[in-house]
Amino acid sequence: MKTKYVVIIQCDIAHNRCSGFACTNSFYNREGKFENYEEDVQYLSFTCGGCCGKSVTAKLEHLSNKLRKKTDIKKDEVTIHLASCMTTDNYHYDRCPHVDYIKGIVAKRGFENVVEGSYVSKNASRKREEGVYKNY
Repeated sequence: MKTKYVVIIQCDIAHNRCSGFACTNSFYNREGKFENYEEDVQYLSFTCGGCCGKSVTAKLEHLSNKLRKKTDIKKDEVTIHLASCMTTDNYHYDRCPHVDYIKGIVAKRGFENVVEGSYVSKNASRKREEGVYKNY
């Protein structure tokens, strides 16, 4: 099924320091993890709500209700991106210790299309190659 909606879930703690501009800009420019999406794909982002990420349940339920009531978009037409601030060792923090838990919540809410990552800077990629940041 074709993706019609992209949701980026960002780390709540990192979001206190990060506007999300790089992820959003990458989406609109169709760069990196977003390069294969067509132009008519819609976009939404929100945070995990803080450790341990349990509020993702309520946010995805709200999204599900709105999609059902306001659109014809089905859950299998939604791709969830767990932002790079959650899934990688990076400028903000190391990989979120709750990623697997959050992925379980996403699956339990019926969203099957999950991508680890969003924007990855050239500098962070270089630091991973140099061993400064861990690879996962």
